[in-house]
Amino acid sequence: MRFQRIVDLLAVAALALLGLSAYLTWVSADPGNGRKAVVFTGYTITKAPVTLALAGVVAIVVTKLAGTVLRRVLGGLVALLGVAAVAVSLGVRPDGPELSRLRPELSEAVTDQVRQSLGPAPWFALAGGVALAAAGLIAVLTAQRWRRPTERYERDPAAAPADQWKAIDAGEDPTL
Repeated sequence: MRFQRIVDLLAVAALALLGLSAYLTWVSADPGNGRKAVVFTGYTITKAPVTLALAGVVAIVVTKLAGTVLRRVLGGLVALLGVAAVAVSLGVRPDGPELSRLRPELSEAVTDQVRQSLGPAPWFALAGGVALAAAGLIAVLTAQRWRRPTERYERDPAAAPADQWKAIDAGEDPTL
């Protein structure tokens, strides 16, 4: 039960960090010559971190409804989504031509040199990817220890169906 909470907390932290990376500065570009610097948020550069975070959280929610084997499969998928988020955070570094495609005022035809500086968003995406990968690995390694979701609602096998109908007629819940 404790491992389920750890996985849940890591998944929520990953969602928060990867979601935050979409709104923070990924790259800022200064075209020089007194022109205003252009700021690119994470969502402008790539939509992958947010998409990976949402897919990971959905997979974690589904693990609560699944059996042990499916939990392990989904945990492996979540770990792969985390690794993909780490790869995106480390690999997505737009260059001058790509930035000028996004914003024409950064084109070499308009300015001689564009100075770029990296913002904090890739670091948030990196931390979120690591948290998502950790959640997936913990889910894979501890899937057999998780509580089954339907234990509370299963009926008593010793009770006859007629006894259950009598309990319902009396206003009692036979699943408790």
